[in-house]
Amino acid sequence: MSRIVMKFGGTSVGSVERINHVAEIVRSEVEAKNQVVVVLSAMAGETDRLVNLTKDLSKDFPTSEYDVVISSGEQVSIGALSGLLNSSGIKSQSLLGWQVPIVTSSDHKSARIEAISSEVILKLFDENNVVIIPGFQGISADGRITTLGRGGSDTSAVAIAAAIDADFCDIYTDVDGVYTTDPNKVPNAKRLDKISYEEMLEMASLGAKVLQTRSVETAMNNDVVLRVLSSFSDVGKKKKGTLVCSEDSISDKKIVTGVAASTNDAKLTLTGIKDKPGVAAEILGTLAENNINVDMIVQNISNDRKTTDLTYTVPNDEVDNAKELMDKLSNNLSYESLIVDSNIAKISIVGVGMRSNAGVASQMFDVLSKNNINIDVISTSEIKISVLINKDLTEKALNTLHEHFELGNTN
Repeated sequence: MSRIVMKFGGTSVGSVERINHVAEIVRSEVEAKNQVVVVLSAMAGETDRLVNLTKDLSKDFPTSEYDVVISSGEQVSIGALSGLLNSSGIKSQSLLGWQVPIVTSSDHKSARIEAISSEVILKLFDENNVVIIPGFQGISADGRITTLGRGGSDTSAVAIAAAIDADFCDIYTDVDGVYTTDPNKVPNAKRLDKISYEEMLEMASLGAKVLQTRSVETAMNNDVVLRVLSSFSDVGKKKKGTLVCSEDSISDKKIVTGVAASTNDAKLTLTGIKDKPGVAAEILGTLAENNINVDMIVQNISNDRKTTDLTYTVPNDEVDNAKELMDKLSNNLSYESLIVDSNIAKISIVGVGMRSNAGVASQMFDVLSKNNINIDVISTSEIKISVLINKDLTEKALNTLHEHFELGNTN
């Protein structure tokens, strides 16, 4: 007998037919004598509808009430599945976040989980119940409903798995696992049998939408084994998804595990900044204070060491805010110009094998050069190399790197 947390996203419960299919997947685990917690998202499109409702009502809709409204979609999902399971002979009970309880910070719209009690869940297990819990929601210390931010249901599932010491946390999605790259852009992309937490964390942060970054962090910090599976596969078939686990659990470590692309960033360059101590700290500190996430950073100092250029990337939807902040800084910070380029793509190769293999970066740069793909900015870490290129060359770069590092299917 195993203890399993099963998380299903919005598309998996998007219709009566799909909810019935989820019920059959749950039934198969119950019949295998496993203890099961099911974590559900709202039905596909429902959260967007509720968000738009708050916007239509008021531009200044209070965040505490916003959380009450948008968390209601998950309540419908868990009640629907629990009712269906009970009516078909599978004993189950739904619990809202405050009934578990899932205790979070009081940061409405973007709360973080602080503690989860396992007592109620384990008691329901003893009574042979399937326990059904909404993702994405919790309760603050002052008793208010909170939400974890979009995509937070993955994090809910992993945190619950850690709290009840589950053997597996199964993330059911509309794909059958984690691929070496986006199969929509590279037809030869291969599903990975296993991927390390660190590699998955990098892939998720680089735009792979299979798992949310915070959920991978939570799994890694709590040693929760994740399985990424398809909710649309036939019930009873052998699970072929991807195991996300510790590096030590992977015997065949490739130098490069995957290639990722993100086209959601913009590059900002401040030119001719007077070079003095604290300039970079002032610029980046101002962005941080305003919750603008900065990714790649490059600084170039002039030959006379009197001026410097600073380049950094931010999400596209933060460009206007970043420009406004730089304009305000110009009163204290002298610079010649601010150049914004949104026609960029970040291409990255990821692999734990890079730690012990030299020359991977030079191979990447050589491949891009031979394919007439110019590199604007370079950023590296122990297991990742990222470059900025022209957005129009995204698919060409993905395919050529994917082929060079022999990541595709051999069939």
